[in-house]
Amino acid sequence: MAGASEVKRRIKSVRNTRKITRTMELVATSKLKRAMDRMLAARPYSDALNELLRGLHAPGLARDHPLLRRPAETKRAAVLLLTANRGFCGAFNANLIKEARLRLEELEAAGVETELHISGKKGLGFFRFRGTPVASSTTGIGDNPTPADADGLVDPLRAGFEAGDLDAVYLVSSEFRSAMSTPAVTTRILPVEPSPGARSVDAFIVSPPPPELVGRILPRYLRNAVYRGLVENAAGEQGARRAAMKSATDNAGDILENLTRSYNRARQAQITQEIAEIVGGAAALE
Repeated sequence: MAGASEVKRRIKSVRNTRKITRTMELVATSKLKRAMDRMLAARPYSDALNELLRGLHAPGLARDHPLLRRPAETKRAAVLLLTANRGFCGAFNANLIKEARLRLEELEAAGVETELHISGKKGLGFFRFRGTPVASSTTGIGDNPTPADADGLVDPLRAGFEAGDLDAVYLVSSEFRSAMSTPAVTTRILPVEPSPGARSVDAFIVSPPPPELVGRILPRYLRNAVYRGLVENAAGEQGARRAAMKSATDNAGDILENLTRSYNRARQAQITQEIAEIVGGAAALE
């Protein structure tokens, strides 16, 4: 009976685990819908703002706005890594960390001095464990990122670029393509490169004047570049967690099926042994 008892305990443990993973799957599904709504609402504005800023070009604008300067050589660059605060989402965080490491190694191989900025406990824990210097970090951004959260991340980088301490800023985040596909991507948000077909702003009548217009757009462009990364990450995290928890729930069901068969065989063997002992005892009495 010891064998059957052990299997029975394992069945109970797996059932409890399946309840937890099933609940986490349902919670992630609910959060995914809200995260996708925020992401889809942010994309059109971000795309339009990006297209507008990259379409503006004039030689004198860079003198008035340091954020538009394009250094001839990149000597120092910042990498802003966005990760999740929690795990149980498959390889989501691992892929983001891998992308950031590749970007850092690529820049350092080119002779560029780098500094790392991190949002999220998973990325921060990994790089601290490896002893990698982290210029700044935050773990206070939850499942519902706001533009104010993006401002808090990008403001120090913007100040560094304006002061000439940084020559480039890269954003490492996920790109939400579907709930099953959220690859890690690197986007250079500074310096701003004009579109290939951009015409000089001097060829248009612009109101307010170009320096004032660009001055209004630039902070919004940077904030929305990071905010879009945050909402894409939030949706990608919930999609990856839902997939991971569904896989765990399905695996628990397969294990339960195998354990149930093992329990039935063990119980059957125990009953057979008890019957054999009874028959043997009766035969001995005769």
